[in-house]
Amino acid sequence: MAKESGIGMTLNVDGSDASADTITDDVTNLSMSTTRNLQDVTGLADTTVERLPLLADGSVTINGVFNDGLSHSTFRDVATSTVARTVAAAHSGQTLTEEIYFTDYALTRAQDGSLTWSAPGQLANSTSFGWS
Repeated sequence: MAKESGIGMTLNVDGSDASADTITDDVTNLSMSTTRNLQDVTGLADTTVERLPLLADGSVTINGVFNDGLSHSTFRDVATSTVARTVAAAHSGQTLTEEIYFTDYALTRAQDGSLTWSAPGQLANSTSFGWS
């Protein structure tokens, strides 16, 4: 498998109505994390660390440029909606799908006049996730 850039990635995010919105062209960058907690179970007589894998977790932070007709309509009700939203990032035949509770939709109007947004979220209750 060859090294690749991220050019050509697509991103779909559900609005609160559970319909998938393709917001790829509004997104400038994103970070998706799939982590696993570990428990240190090292005994007193051990000379190296011993660990057990525990619960998995996921998170996402999506950043973009304001678009009233697309990304803003997807995220505008984050503060008043309590639904999990499907986030699917696809690249090179691989798709990472997570059910996410978005925790913020922050708009920034910079001194130069640009209007951008950031939407961080955490994995929803006991939902499975992963690359396919």
